[in-house]
Amino acid sequence: MLEISNNVVIADWEIELTGIRATGNGGQRVNKVETAIHLRFDIKRSSLPALYKERLLKLSDSRISTDGIVIIKAQSYRTQTMNKDDALKRLKALILSAMIVQKARRATKPTKGSNLRRLDAKKRLSSNKALRGKINH
Repeated sequence: MLEISNNVVIADWEIELTGIRATGNGGQRVNKVETAIHLRFDIKRSSLPALYKERLLKLSDSRISTDGIVIIKAQSYRTQTMNKDDALKRLKALILSAMIVQKARRATKPTKGSNLRRLDAKKRLSSNKALRGKINH
């Protein structure tokens, strides 16, 4: 059971965890042990509230397929249990990031003083650069 917030919980049956062989350098254990975890979570079939589902499906994240399935591959650690915990943490972080509401930006104008300072700085720079030119005799 994955607890997202106080009143939102994802049941174990909704998250499909599969052990796969991790890529990268091996050793004696290579091609034997499935330490990496492949997590699949179907947003549309889940018991998440409608608002969560809607926001998750709107996200432009490469981990969410067009069918609305979240796919996370965790292979950072050497043990399967640590990779499983990592995958679940990343799923929780993804869901929580979808629920953050961006603050609406209000367009503002620069102040008169800041405009004057900017133009003065431009004049100073241009006069410096003009001095770098060829000297006519």
